[in-house]
Amino acid sequence: MAGRVKLLSQAAAVSVVALLLALLGWQVAAEANVRSLADRLEAGESPEAPGFEVPLLNGEGSISLASLRGKAVVVNFWASWCEPCKEEAPRLEAAWKRYRDRGVVVLGIDAQDFRGDARGFVARYGITYPIVHDGPGATLGRYGVTGFPETWFVGRNGRLVGARIQGPVSEEELVQGIERALEATS
Repeated sequence: MAGRVKLLSQAAAVSVVALLLALLGWQVAAEANVRSLADRLEAGESPEAPGFEVPLLNGEGSISLASLRGKAVVVNFWASWCEPCKEEAPRLEAAWKRYRDRGVVVLGIDAQDFRGDARGFVARYGITYPIVHDGPGATLGRYGVTGFPETWFVGRNGRLVGARIQGPVSEEELVQGIERALEATS
Protein backbone atom coordinates (compact mmCIF):
# COMPACT_ATOMS: atom_id res chain seq x y z
CA MET A 1 0.00 0.00 0.00
CA ALA A 2 2.77 2.46 0.92
CA GLY A 3 4.53 1.70 -2.35
CA ARG A 4 1.36 2.45 -4.28
CA VAL A 5 0.90 5.83 -2.54
CA LYS A 6 4.54 6.69 -3.22
CA LEU A 7 4.14 5.79 -6.89
CA LEU A 8 0.98 7.90 -7.19
CA SER A 9 2.71 10.84 -5.49
CA GLN A 10 5.62 10.62 -7.90
CA ALA A 11 3.27 10.43 -10.89
CA ALA A 12 1.38 13.49 -9.65
CA ALA A 13 4.62 15.42 -9.17
CA VAL A 14 5.82 14.52 -12.67
CA SER A 15 2.44 15.60 -14.09
CA VAL A 16 2.62 18.96 -12.33
CA VAL A 17 6.17 19.58 -13.57
CA ALA A 18 5.16 18.63 -17.14
CA LEU A 19 2.18 20.99 -16.98
CA LEU A 20 4.34 23.85 -15.68
CA LEU A 21 6.90 23.27 -18.45
CA ALA A 22 4.14 23.26 -21.07
CA LEU A 23 2.74 26.54 -19.70
CA LEU A 24 6.21 28.08 -19.66
CA GLY A 25 6.75 27.03 -23.28
CA TRP A 26 3.40 28.52 -24.29
CA GLN A 27 4.21 31.78 -22.50
CA VAL A 28 7.61 32.07 -24.20
CA ALA A 29 6.05 31.39 -27.61
CA ALA A 30 3.26 33.92 -26.97
CA GLU A 31 5.74 36.58 -25.85
CA ALA A 32 7.89 36.02 -28.94
CA ASN A 33 4.81 36.38 -31.17
CA VAL A 34 3.66 39.54 -29.43
CA ARG A 35 7.10 41.09 -29.38
CA SER A 36 7.07 40.69 -33.12
CA LEU A 37 3.67 42.48 -33.18
CA ALA A 38 5.10 45.43 -31.27
CA ASP A 39 8.26 45.36 -33.41
CA ARG A 40 6.16 45.32 -36.57
CA LEU A 41 4.17 48.33 -35.35
CA GLU A 42 7.39 50.19 -34.55
CA ALA A 43 8.63 49.36 -38.07
CA GLY A 44 5.53 51.03 -39.54
CA GLU A 45 3.65 47.83 -40.38
CA SER A 46 0.01 47.25 -39.52
CA PRO A 47 -0.46 43.62 -38.42
CA GLU A 48 -3.85 42.00 -37.88
CA ALA A 49 -5.07 42.64 -34.33
CA PRO A 50 -5.23 39.45 -32.24
CA GLY A 51 -8.86 38.38 -31.92
CA PHE A 52 -10.67 37.79 -28.65
CA GLU A 53 -14.10 37.32 -27.12
CA VAL A 54 -14.39 38.40 -23.50
CA PRO A 55 -17.39 38.59 -21.12
CA LEU A 56 -18.75 42.01 -20.22
CA LEU A 57 -17.97 43.12 -16.68
CA ASN A 58 -21.70 43.43 -15.93
CA GLY A 59 -22.20 39.77 -16.90
CA GLU A 60 -24.64 40.57 -19.71
CA GLY A 61 -23.00 38.87 -22.68
CA SER A 62 -19.60 39.32 -24.24
CA ILE A 63 -17.75 41.37 -26.84
CA SER A 64 -15.51 40.03 -29.57
CA LEU A 65 -13.07 42.09 -31.57
CA ALA A 66 -14.64 40.62 -34.73
CA SER A 67 -18.00 42.14 -33.74
CA LEU A 68 -16.38 45.60 -33.79
CA ARG A 69 -15.02 45.27 -37.35
CA GLY A 70 -15.68 48.48 -39.27
CA LYS A 71 -15.18 50.61 -36.16
CA ALA A 72 -12.00 52.18 -34.86
CA VAL A 73 -11.23 50.57 -31.49
CA VAL A 74 -9.16 51.82 -28.57
CA VAL A 75 -8.20 48.69 -26.60
CA ASN A 76 -7.17 49.67 -23.07
CA PHE A 77 -5.88 47.07 -20.59
CA TRP A 78 -6.31 48.11 -16.96
CA ALA A 79 -7.01 46.98 -13.39
CA SER A 80 -8.74 48.69 -10.48
CA TRP A 81 -5.61 48.53 -8.29
CA CYS A 82 -3.47 50.29 -10.93
CA GLU A 83 -2.67 53.89 -9.91
CA PRO A 84 -1.84 55.16 -13.45
CA CYS A 85 -5.15 53.64 -14.64
CA LYS A 86 -6.95 56.05 -12.32
CA GLU A 87 -5.08 58.94 -13.95
CA GLU A 88 -6.07 58.01 -17.51
CA ALA A 89 -9.69 56.92 -16.86
CA PRO A 90 -11.17 60.44 -17.32
CA ARG A 91 -9.24 60.89 -20.61
CA LEU A 92 -10.55 57.60 -21.98
CA GLU A 93 -14.12 58.50 -20.99
CA ALA A 94 -13.78 61.93 -22.64
CA ALA A 95 -12.44 60.31 -25.83
CA TRP A 96 -15.37 57.85 -25.85
CA LYS A 97 -17.89 60.68 -25.57
CA ARG A 98 -16.09 62.79 -28.18
CA TYR A 99 -15.56 60.09 -30.82
CA ARG A 100 -18.29 57.46 -30.44
CA ASP A 101 -20.55 59.19 -32.97
CA ARG A 102 -17.70 58.87 -35.49
CA GLY A 103 -17.58 55.08 -35.17
CA VAL A 104 -15.01 54.78 -32.39
CA VAL A 105 -15.28 52.28 -29.55
CA VAL A 106 -13.20 52.61 -26.42
CA LEU A 107 -13.00 49.10 -24.95
CA GLY A 108 -11.64 48.63 -21.46
CA ILE A 109 -10.23 45.18 -20.71
CA ASP A 110 -10.04 44.65 -16.96
CA ALA A 111 -7.67 41.82 -16.02
CA GLN A 112 -5.94 40.33 -12.99
CA ASP A 113 -8.64 41.91 -10.88
CA PHE A 114 -11.73 41.12 -8.83
CA ARG A 115 -15.04 41.86 -10.56
CA GLY A 116 -16.38 43.78 -7.55
CA ASP A 117 -13.30 46.01 -7.41
CA ALA A 118 -13.54 46.63 -11.16
CA ARG A 119 -17.23 47.55 -10.85
CA GLY A 120 -16.35 50.00 -8.08
CA PHE A 121 -13.68 51.58 -10.30
CA VAL A 122 -16.18 51.95 -13.17
CA ALA A 123 -18.71 53.62 -10.85
CA ARG A 124 -16.13 55.88 -9.18
CA TYR A 125 -14.84 57.23 -12.50
CA GLY A 126 -18.22 57.36 -14.27
CA ILE A 127 -17.09 55.08 -17.08
CA THR A 128 -19.76 54.52 -19.74
CA TYR A 129 -17.70 52.84 -22.48
CA PRO A 130 -17.82 49.02 -22.70
CA ILE A 131 -15.77 47.15 -20.10
CA VAL A 132 -14.96 43.45 -20.31
CA HIS A 133 -13.46 41.25 -17.60
CA ASP A 134 -10.57 39.05 -18.73
CA GLY A 135 -10.12 37.39 -15.36
CA PRO A 136 -7.47 34.83 -16.28
CA GLY A 137 -5.72 37.26 -18.62
CA ALA A 138 -5.85 35.25 -21.86
CA THR A 139 -6.19 38.44 -23.91
CA LEU A 140 -3.19 39.94 -22.11
CA GLY A 141 -1.08 37.11 -23.51
CA ARG A 142 -2.28 37.64 -27.06
CA TYR A 143 -1.23 41.28 -26.92
CA GLY A 144 1.88 40.76 -24.81
CA VAL A 145 0.75 43.15 -22.11
CA THR A 146 3.50 43.46 -19.53
CA GLY A 147 1.95 46.05 -17.22
CA PHE A 148 -1.03 48.29 -16.67
CA PRO A 149 -2.26 50.42 -18.25
CA GLU A 150 -1.50 49.56 -21.85
CA THR A 151 -3.36 50.86 -24.90
CA TRP A 152 -3.53 49.61 -28.50
CA PHE A 153 -5.39 51.09 -31.48
CA VAL A 154 -7.26 48.95 -34.01
CA GLY A 155 -8.28 50.41 -37.37
CA ARG A 156 -11.67 49.95 -38.99
CA ASN A 157 -9.97 47.24 -41.06
CA GLY A 158 -9.12 45.14 -37.98
CA ARG A 159 -5.40 45.91 -38.12
CA LEU A 160 -3.23 47.45 -35.42
CA VAL A 161 -2.15 51.02 -36.11
CA GLY A 162 0.28 53.43 -34.53
CA ALA A 163 2.18 52.21 -31.50
CA ARG A 164 1.13 50.53 -28.31
CA ILE A 165 1.14 52.92 -25.38
CA GLN A 166 2.65 51.50 -22.21
CA GLY A 167 1.65 53.55 -19.19
CA PRO A 168 -1.12 56.13 -18.97
CA VAL A 169 -2.19 57.35 -22.40
CA SER A 170 -2.05 61.12 -22.88
CA GLU A 171 -4.77 63.12 -24.60
CA GLU A 172 -2.43 63.76 -27.54
CA GLU A 173 -1.63 60.04 -27.91
CA LEU A 174 -5.33 59.21 -27.77
CA VAL A 175 -6.25 61.72 -30.46
CA GLN A 176 -3.39 60.62 -32.73
CA GLY A 177 -4.18 56.92 -32.25
CA ILE A 178 -7.90 57.40 -32.83
CA GLU A 179 -7.37 59.48 -35.96
CA ARG A 180 -5.02 56.83 -37.39
CA ALA A 181 -7.52 54.09 -36.54
CA LEU A 182 -10.32 56.02 -38.26
CA GLU A 183 -8.19 56.39 -41.39
CA ALA A 184 -7.30 52.67 -41.56
CA THR A 185 -9.95 51.28 -43.89
CA SER A 186 -8.12 48.86 -46.16
